[in-house]
Amino acid sequence: MRKIEHKVSIWFYIVTVLSMAWYVGYYGWFYSQGKPKFHDQKLLLMEVGAGILIATLPFVMEKLGGFYFPEVELVFFYIFLYLSILLGSGMQFYSVPYWDKYEHLFSAVMLAGLGFGIFNVLGAGRQKARTEPLLMSFFAFTFGTTLGVFWEFYEFTMDGLANLNLQRYMEAGHMLVGRAALMDTMGDLIADVSGSLLMALIGYIIMKIDPSKISALVFKSKKISIFSNL
Repeated sequence: MRKIEHKVSIWFYIVTVLSMAWYVGYYGWFYSQGKPKFHDQKLLLMEVGAGILIATLPFVMEKLGGFYFPEVELVFFYIFLYLSILLGSGMQFYSVPYWDKYEHLFSAVMLAGLGFGIFNVLGAGRQKARTEPLLMSFFAFTFGTTLGVFWEFYEFTMDGLANLNLQRYMEAGHMLVGRAALMDTMGDLIADVSGSLLMALIGYIIMKIDPSKISALVFKSKKISIFSNL
């Protein structure tokens, strides 16, 4: 039963891990020959290698914690890893216009999806899906958006403490002013709100069509625990 339920996410996991392993092997060979393809190739290889471990982490957590992650959550988790670690860092796609905005969008979808699971822990899942789908969706939306705002707080703080330019207030060594200085942060927030809203709408539609399908949005227990609300 588990294989059927998680068929999609397992395929996403396989594609993600194989792609990262190919990257480490292919670009690692060029690096070992003294012909790196990217600047800071050693660091990029380490990041992508760590990405393989991160991709496997949900299965380790499920094994140790006695629960299953929501299927929808895992799918968007692997999409986000592919975009951020393999393509963004490994293949240097951050030079692509608005690439970080795509990442913010999918991370918000992922975090809002986590909001459904947390809400389910606080109440009876199927009953809530039948009687309060709008409330669950609103909670997921606000959860994903709020974490996106907290991330911008982190970037603002680190920029002030370490001058990292995470919020892109400098360009080519020159300080941006006015609206230009706000573009990166506001773009990130818009992407966060859009991703959270998209996931909230997906969850709402799923629950309105068939409340039993909430099982794809929430944690599922392998035994009696705080996750067994279905």
